[in-house]
Amino acid sequence: MLTKKQYELLLFIDRHLKQTGFSPSFEEMKDALKLKSKSGIHRLISALEERGFLGRRRHRARALEVLRVPENLAVHDDDDDDAATTKSPAFLPTVIRGDFTSRIPAVRAANDATAIQLPLYGRIAAGLPIEALRDPTTYVDMPMQMLGSGEHYALEVAGDSMVEAGILDGDTVIIRKGDIAETGQIVVALVDDNEVTLKRIRRRGNSIALEPCNVRHETRIFPADRVKVQGRLVALLRRY
Repeated sequence: MLTKKQYELLLFIDRHLKQTGFSPSFEEMKDALKLKSKSGIHRLISALEERGFLGRRRHRARALEVLRVPENLAVHDDDDDDAATTKSPAFLPTVIRGDFTSRIPAVRAANDATAIQLPLYGRIAAGLPIEALRDPTTYVDMPMQMLGSGEHYALEVAGDSMVEAGILDGDTVIIRKGDIAETGQIVVALVDDNEVTLKRIRRRGNSIALEPCNVRHETRIFPADRVKVQGRLVALLRRY
């Protein structure tokens, strides 16, 4: 016996696989079943796996596979465990197509249902605003659980000015886009509308200090109106 939601999810995954060749993302499953969070989807999938209806293909993205879909199945309402009836659900799923998720703006759904793709901006270079660094063809896969709400992008670090904060030349930092940051946070700052830098921000009266994390580099101080915050550091990726 499956709950109504388990049965609906199983049918949705099966139909999506037949139409597209790969399993739906957690966001698509959440929207199709009209759930408020993906935690409910995780519980439904775990229950279907335990009952032998779903399986996972190891080492493959979008790895869910339907092992069996019962035709005459006893389905009980999720809100009333005592009222078990045999019925066919009226659920008619619509496959959500497109490259963007609704949970986090301006990102594409990655191949792995537990990850998203963030736009990768180039290496920070003086004389360029952050928008000029973006390569529209390059993205970075990022686990969803490492991100909160809001819009994010990835940025490649150039130079050694932040090494004492553990940020090395060639690292990829994950930035949450926004124009507000608290003093002491590491931010992407735009100076005079043409120079982008990754530094720790300090507010001193009507001035802003952009502080490196390397004793060989000097702190730069500007009037507050010359500095615009374009995002703050939330994660770091490094390849060895």
